[in-house]
Amino acid sequence: MKKWWLLGCILLLLAGCVKNKEIADNDAIAQSESEAVLKSQPETPQTSVPVADNLDDPFVLREKMFLAQFSDIYMNIDDYLGKAIKYEGMFTYYVWEEMDMAYYMVYRMSPGCCGNDGLAGFEVVWPEGAQPTWPQENDWVEVVGVLEQYEDNGQQYLRLRIVSLTVLDVRGLEFVVQ
Repeated sequence: MKKWWLLGCILLLLAGCVKNKEIADNDAIAQSESEAVLKSQPETPQTSVPVADNLDDPFVLREKMFLAQFSDIYMNIDDYLGKAIKYEGMFTYYVWEEMDMAYYMVYRMSPGCCGNDGLAGFEVVWPEGAQPTWPQENDWVEVVGVLEQYEDNGQQYLRLRIVSLTVLDVRGLEFVVQ
């Protein structure tokens, strides 16, 4: 159940609708609860993905072909696991308060089955032992990370283990169609 948000984002791109995501509101009580969770990186299962050999020349998800390249990664996972991937998008997070966990994502909006309700992007995590510094909600960022796959509660998920995460001043296309 803790991965419904992430799974929903992935499935939306591939086939279905996702309910509107809930983001911590501006209420002072909800904000203070979220801040406590956001200060720490959630524990994540170990993976066996080797260190990327293409950090100097990562695979770039380009703005004009973002959805096509993103789909290719999901259709050919084995070709991309352990490879460095670089792209720009909006930063967001989801706090699962019952489990005291937070999930972070860099994404772009896209068409979905119910109009313009799709999201395309990856969950992002810092390397073990890193002191994470997260951007603000909706900041435009560039992320470079190594694609890895992990299992949680019998489900397989993809995420990027962050190499760099940079807030940019100039925003790209928030909504992509290709």
